[in-house]
Amino acid sequence: MSLTLQDIAWHQAVGRLIESLDRPGFWIALVRLLEQYVPFDSWVVLLFSSSRPQVFAECPGAGGGPDPLFQDYLRGLFQLDPFYIASRERHVGGLFRLADVAPECFEQTDYYQRYFRLNVVADEVQLNVPLEGERTLCLSLGSKQPFTSDQLALLGLIQPWVAGLMRQRLAFEQELMASPPPPAPAWQEKLEAVGLQVESTLTTRELEVGKLMLSGCSSKEIARKLAISAETVKVHRKHIYSKLGIKSQSELFSLFLKAQEA
Repeated sequence: MSLTLQDIAWHQAVGRLIESLDRPGFWIALVRLLEQYVPFDSWVVLLFSSSRPQVFAECPGAGGGPDPLFQDYLRGLFQLDPFYIASRERHVGGLFRLADVAPECFEQTDYYQRYFRLNVVADEVQLNVPLEGERTLCLSLGSKQPFTSDQLALLGLIQPWVAGLMRQRLAFEQELMASPPPPAPAWQEKLEAVGLQVESTLTTRELEVGKLMLSGCSSKEIARKLAISAETVKVHRKHIYSKLGIKSQSELFSLFLKAQEA
């Protein structure tokens, strides 16, 4: 068997990563190794669950401090993240690209225009490691340019190595793993509270439809996910707008943002 210099360098680097599993700089070391093979512009390591995401490590903002847009994400925008939604719907591991999980109308959403394209910019891939309790450990890589097929193939090739290292690292993240994450925002009451007028409370189904609308799902996609007809989706949308005193999805998104701050 013959090995290339690149093969040898990879195995040596993985060996060093294994040695650093119990050290504070592990996540940065892992990201720097990946960067040698696939270029990207931002990264974050998250734990997805039914509560708010927990951050294990993240790249610094433009000024070296916390990214304000990412703080908005953690407060509540994560509920519209295609990767978060996909992890809750399908608790599986692997490498996922934005195109694999984004809804049909994702690029038309206010979430995309006002958050995603400003923070992630163009493309995103995520390496998911499913854990017990329907939790998912995620390494997310954002890029200003779409990832190429060769880059995705390379990430797919090394994904088992990276996933194994991520899972082993959890043994040294006991402090974070032991602290329960803050609950996800109970945005029904807050959404109604910031509405211009609320004739009656939103039903559970109307909340589901509203959240799927904001995430970029078309009426057909919402109908398929909720096992209802597209016409019923339109009726729910009409009721949502009427109850909240709004006339557009942009207004609904603005209320959603205000509800995270309430």
